[in-house]
Amino acid sequence: YKRQLQKNTEPVQKITIVPRTMGALGYVMQTPEEEKFLNTKKELEAMIVVALGGRAAEEIIFDTVTTGASNDIEQATKLARAMITRYGMSEEFDMVAMETVENQYLGGDTSLCCSADTQKEIDHKVVELVRAQHEKAKKLLVDNKRLLDILAMHLYEKETITGDEFMEILNKEGGAAL
Repeated sequence: YKRQLQKNTEPVQKITIVPRTMGALGYVMQTPEEEKFLNTKKELEAMIVVALGGRAAEEIIFDTVTTGASNDIEQATKLARAMITRYGMSEEFDMVAMETVENQYLGGDTSLCCSADTQKEIDHKVVELVRAQHEKAKKLLVDNKRLLDILAMHLYEKETITGDEFMEILNKEGGAAL
Protein backbone atom coordinates (compact mmCIF):
# COMPACT_ATOMS: atom_id res chain seq x y z
CA TYR A 1 0.00 0.00 0.00
CA LYS A 2 1.51 3.30 -1.08
CA ARG A 3 0.07 6.33 0.62
CA GLN A 4 0.16 9.60 -1.29
CA LEU A 5 -0.75 13.05 -0.05
CA GLN A 6 -1.14 14.23 -3.61
CA LYS A 7 -2.45 12.18 -6.50
CA ASN A 8 -0.94 12.14 -10.01
CA THR A 9 2.69 12.38 -8.84
CA GLU A 10 5.70 10.15 -9.33
CA PRO A 11 7.12 8.28 -6.31
CA VAL A 12 9.88 9.92 -4.28
CA GLN A 13 13.26 8.18 -4.64
CA LYS A 14 15.40 10.42 -2.47
CA ILE A 15 15.23 13.58 -0.37
CA THR A 16 18.37 15.43 0.68
CA ILE A 17 19.37 18.69 2.32
CA VAL A 18 23.00 18.27 1.24
CA PRO A 19 23.95 21.20 -1.04
CA ARG A 20 25.09 20.36 -4.57
CA THR A 21 27.66 22.22 -6.66
CA MET A 22 25.00 23.09 -9.23
CA GLY A 23 23.41 25.55 -6.81
CA ALA A 24 20.81 23.24 -5.28
CA LEU A 25 20.69 23.48 -1.51
CA GLY A 26 18.87 20.16 -1.41
CA TYR A 27 16.29 18.41 -3.54
CA VAL A 28 13.56 15.81 -3.86
CA MET A 29 14.17 13.22 -6.57
CA GLN A 30 11.12 11.63 -8.17
CA THR A 31 11.29 8.88 -10.76
CA PRO A 32 8.45 7.30 -12.74
CA GLU A 33 7.74 3.66 -11.90
CA GLU A 34 7.32 2.87 -15.58
CA GLU A 35 8.34 4.43 -18.88
CA LYS A 36 5.97 7.23 -19.73
CA PHE A 37 5.57 9.37 -22.84
CA LEU A 38 2.45 11.41 -22.11
CA ASN A 39 1.25 13.43 -19.12
CA THR A 40 -2.29 14.39 -18.26
CA LYS A 41 -3.34 17.89 -17.27
CA LYS A 42 -3.75 16.74 -13.64
CA GLU A 43 -0.24 15.26 -13.65
CA LEU A 44 1.24 18.50 -15.00
CA GLU A 45 -0.64 20.51 -12.36
CA ALA A 46 0.69 18.13 -9.69
CA MET A 47 4.25 18.68 -11.02
CA ILE A 48 3.77 22.42 -10.54
CA VAL A 49 2.52 21.84 -6.97
CA VAL A 50 5.63 19.76 -6.22
CA ALA A 51 7.93 22.37 -7.79
CA LEU A 52 6.42 25.09 -5.60
CA GLY A 53 6.57 23.03 -2.40
CA GLY A 54 9.91 24.45 -1.27
CA ARG A 55 8.73 28.05 -1.59
CA ALA A 56 5.45 27.18 0.13
CA ALA A 57 7.38 25.60 3.02
CA GLU A 58 9.52 28.74 3.40
CA GLU A 59 6.40 30.85 3.67
CA ILE A 60 4.72 28.55 6.18
CA ILE A 61 7.70 27.73 8.40
CA PHE A 62 9.80 30.90 8.21
CA ASP A 63 7.17 33.46 7.18
CA THR A 64 9.52 34.73 4.48
CA VAL A 65 10.83 33.86 1.02
CA THR A 66 14.37 33.42 -0.29
CA THR A 67 16.10 33.03 -3.64
CA GLY A 68 16.36 29.27 -3.03
CA ALA A 69 13.23 28.50 -5.04
CA SER A 70 14.29 30.35 -8.20
CA ASN A 71 14.88 27.24 -10.35
CA ASP A 72 11.66 25.62 -9.11
CA ILE A 73 9.69 28.78 -9.92
CA GLU A 74 11.24 28.88 -13.39
CA GLN A 75 10.31 25.23 -14.04
CA ALA A 76 6.75 25.72 -12.74
CA THR A 77 6.31 28.79 -14.94
CA LYS A 78 7.65 27.05 -18.06
CA LEU A 79 5.34 24.11 -17.47
CA ALA A 80 2.30 26.33 -16.88
CA ARG A 81 3.06 28.36 -20.03
CA ALA A 82 3.45 25.20 -22.12
CA MET A 83 0.12 23.88 -20.81
CA ILE A 84 -1.58 27.04 -22.02
CA THR A 85 0.32 27.81 -25.22
CA ARG A 86 1.33 24.40 -26.61
CA TYR A 87 -0.63 21.57 -24.99
CA GLY A 88 -4.17 22.90 -25.48
CA MET A 89 -4.94 22.72 -21.76
CA SER A 90 -6.81 25.98 -21.28
CA GLU A 91 -10.47 26.67 -21.95
CA GLU A 92 -9.71 30.15 -23.26
CA PHE A 93 -7.40 29.08 -26.07
CA ASP A 94 -8.69 25.53 -26.53
CA MET A 95 -6.47 23.61 -28.95
CA VAL A 96 -4.89 26.58 -30.69
CA ALA A 97 -1.09 26.61 -30.56
CA MET A 98 0.03 30.03 -29.33
CA GLU A 99 3.69 29.08 -29.14
CA THR A 100 5.97 26.95 -31.29
CA VAL A 101 9.22 25.20 -30.40
CA GLU A 102 12.12 25.86 -32.73
CA ASN A 103 15.30 23.78 -32.80
CA GLN A 104 13.80 21.22 -30.44
CA TYR A 105 17.05 19.27 -30.19
CA LEU A 106 19.29 22.35 -29.91
CA GLY A 107 17.91 23.97 -26.79
CA GLY A 108 14.24 24.21 -27.73
CA ASP A 109 13.77 27.96 -28.16
CA THR A 110 10.12 28.96 -28.27
CA SER A 111 8.37 31.78 -30.05
CA LEU A 112 4.85 33.10 -29.59
CA CYS A 113 2.55 33.28 -32.60
CA CYS A 114 -0.16 35.60 -31.38
CA SER A 115 -1.06 39.24 -30.95
CA ALA A 116 0.20 41.43 -28.11
CA ASP A 117 -3.29 41.38 -26.57
CA THR A 118 -3.34 37.58 -26.62
CA GLN A 119 0.17 37.51 -25.14
CA LYS A 120 -1.07 39.61 -22.22
CA GLU A 121 -3.96 37.18 -21.75
CA ILE A 122 -1.53 34.23 -21.82
CA ASP A 123 0.65 35.89 -19.19
CA HIS A 124 -2.42 36.43 -17.01
CA LYS A 125 -3.46 32.75 -17.38
CA VAL A 126 0.07 31.54 -16.56
CA VAL A 127 0.12 33.62 -13.37
CA GLU A 128 -3.37 32.36 -12.48
CA LEU A 129 -2.37 28.71 -12.99
CA VAL A 130 0.89 28.98 -11.03
CA ARG A 131 -0.85 30.90 -8.24
CA ALA A 132 -3.57 28.21 -7.94
CA GLN A 133 -0.98 25.41 -7.71
CA HIS A 134 1.03 27.43 -5.18
CA GLU A 135 -2.10 27.69 -3.01
CA LYS A 136 -2.54 23.90 -3.29
CA ALA A 137 1.08 23.40 -2.17
CA LYS A 138 0.58 25.68 0.83
CA LYS A 139 -2.69 23.98 1.80
CA LEU A 140 -1.07 20.55 1.56
CA LEU A 141 1.78 21.64 3.83
CA VAL A 142 -0.45 23.46 6.33
CA ASP A 143 -2.74 20.43 6.54
CA ASN A 144 0.32 18.23 7.12
CA LYS A 145 2.47 20.54 9.28
CA ARG A 146 3.10 17.81 11.88
CA LEU A 147 4.35 15.47 9.15
CA LEU A 148 6.47 18.26 7.65
CA ASP A 149 8.12 18.80 11.06
CA ILE A 150 8.77 15.06 11.48
CA LEU A 151 10.35 14.82 8.01
CA ALA A 152 12.44 17.93 8.70
CA MET A 153 13.78 16.34 11.90
CA HIS A 154 14.69 13.13 10.04
CA LEU A 155 16.50 15.19 7.40
CA TYR A 156 18.23 17.30 10.04
CA GLU A 157 19.57 14.11 11.65
CA LYS A 158 20.36 12.07 8.52
CA GLU A 159 20.69 14.77 5.78
CA THR A 160 19.40 12.29 3.17
CA ILE A 161 16.55 9.78 3.21
CA THR A 162 15.50 7.26 0.59
CA GLY A 163 12.09 7.02 -0.99
CA ASP A 164 11.42 3.90 1.09
CA GLU A 165 12.30 5.74 4.31
CA PHE A 166 10.05 8.61 3.22
CA MET A 167 7.15 6.22 2.59
CA GLU A 168 7.76 4.51 5.94
CA ILE A 169 7.47 7.87 7.73
CA LEU A 170 4.43 8.85 5.67
CA ASN A 171 2.63 5.56 6.34
CA LYS A 172 3.53 5.59 10.05
CA GLU A 173 2.63 9.21 10.73
CA GLY A 174 -0.28 9.58 8.31
CA GLY A 175 -1.33 12.85 6.78
CA ALA A 176 -4.14 14.66 5.02
CA ALA A 177 -4.40 14.15 1.27
CA LEU A 178 -5.02 16.92 -1.22
